[in-house]
Amino acid sequence: MAAMSGNRTPDLAEDRSSSEAGFTLLEILVVIMILGLLIGLVAPAALRQLGGARISIARQSIERLGGVLDIYRLDNAGYPTTEDGLQALSTRPANAPNWNGPYLKADQAPLDAWNHSYSYRNPSSRPGHDYDLCSRGPNGQAGEAGQDGSICNP
Repeated sequence: MAAMSGNRTPDLAEDRSSSEAGFTLLEILVVIMILGLLIGLVAPAALRQLGGARISIARQSIERLGGVLDIYRLDNAGYPTTEDGLQALSTRPANAPNWNGPYLKADQAPLDAWNHSYSYRNPSSRPGHDYDLCSRGPNGQAGEAGQDGSICNP
């Protein structure tokens, strides 16, 4: 029995040669399929979150710009005209003698979360609003204030 204990049977793993080590094609295909399923399930949810975040950023930016427009109104006894637009917050318009700006740091009119320019109209086309300040939303199409997916000042 002592002689037999020295002669043990080799394990199957030890019996494999180095050329057989690694993964089989089937194992690799299973891993790729699992990764594909995970990406297919997670990617749409992540893209929905990204879209929701941009809408939230657009709303917050419109509120912030509304506050800046209110400061402009206090200095100049009125909001910028439609022709002056949001550029009046960065560059003195001819019809604003008490302009105390620039009210924005940028030299150009601000862009929304989708890098589109905001649409601005004074007076508003909506009842109960002094002006319309809208982001055209993800599709970038101009429409009536609050229509076609646009996001406007409350």
